Amino acid sequence: MEKKDLIEYSPVQYFEKVSPALKDGEMGLVTAKKGLGKTSVLVQFGLDSLIKDKATVHVSFDQHSSNVISWYSSVLAEITKKKNISNLSEISEDIVRNRTILNFNQETFTLPKVVNTIKALNEGGSKIATLVLDGLNLANTSKEDFSLFADFVKKEKMTAWFSYASEADKLKDTLDAEKINLFTTVAHMASNGKEIAISLLKNGEGQVKVDTKTSLMSK
Repeated sequence: MEKKDLIEYSPVQYFEKVSPALKDGEMGLVTAKKGLGKTSVLVQFGLDSLIKDKATVHVSFDQHSSNVISWYSSVLAEITKKKNISNLSEISEDIVRNRTILNFNQETFTLPKVVNTIKALNEGGSKIATLVLDGLNLANTSKEDFSLFADFVKKEKMTAWFSYASEADKLKDTLDAEKINLFTTVAHMASNGKEIAISLLKNGEGQVKVDTKTSLMSK
């Protein structure tokens, strides 16, 4: 099996049945209460991009790089578990070749500095297509910094996925309007005690189920 053959197994396909895929220059947001599985969902978006040969940067503000690497390995293993893939190690190496993981302390690091880091990677020949930013406290991020970041994503024709710890299940209660308007897609994860589902609050309608055993999006 080749890396491209994994595209049809990507859990992101279920999300895109209820919400259009982000276009170049657009940003998406996944919210949920702390500990419900936002990181796994963002990793699934990251892997989907990597499988499609898009250079991807995963920026973590609350986990060490080794933990992020473990998340990618775990999600990939779950995706391929029932596919009888004999060359998984080879495919995995091919996938991570286009992945960069950055770990920042959000108490001392700002979005403009993230922009400068991505610019440096691009100037070094990486040509980043997808950004995944996990664990940033968006409520404490200034509107100016966030607007600068959104403009950068649009100018460079990237896509960016954010996570944010919030229990709000209504769009207007998620973030300030000035910030939420910069996102093309907003989705909220919640549990009813028995199952977890992702509901679309912006740019789509309906829900995507999340397998409680694997943390993968499913039909």
